[in-house]
Amino acid sequence: MVEDWEKLDSEEIANYRIFKMRRDVRQSPRTGAEHSFFVLESPDWVNVVALTPEGKVVMIYQFRHGTAEITLEIPGGMVDPRENDPAEAIQRELLEETGYVAEEIIHIGTVAPNPAFLSNRCHTYLALNARWQQEPQFDGAEDIAVELIPIEEIAGLIGNGRISHALVVAAFYHYENYIKSR
Repeated sequence: MVEDWEKLDSEEIANYRIFKMRRDVRQSPRTGAEHSFFVLESPDWVNVVALTPEGKVVMIYQFRHGTAEITLEIPGGMVDPRENDPAEAIQRELLEETGYVAEEIIHIGTVAPNPAFLSNRCHTYLALNARWQQEPQFDGAEDIAVELIPIEEIAGLIGNGRISHALVVAAFYHYENYIKSR
């Protein structure tokens, strides 16, 4: 049976805009040896499968610096410290990035993006009856283009690698599970 590793020490090493890094010293319950682990503390993230009344998904293109590529994704972002519920972040991110608002927001799943070294969760929501309301309000580090894609094309876009962001693929997995359970 796998057991928890006792935390012996923890120290913050660095503090950046979108994450902090800490070093934890933990003791193996199996061997008793001490090991250092590095953890990125990041706020929870949200993403949203926003569907228009016509059955199209509100998708976005944006440049991602980690892979130096333009990716096809769903809207999303970090939960701000002032937001008590990730659903608040969904409403804000959807409007800011796309100019769309939705009549109904439903939580459909949560994943741990990489529990090996990230401390946060990514919450996925379904936004129903999404309608354009205003021009997007990008922050200074965003350049986004919006495209409406029929929901029935999503599986093919994942299959051919056009949608490759792991958290977006997970979001559509949650979406499929939600639809099957209804």
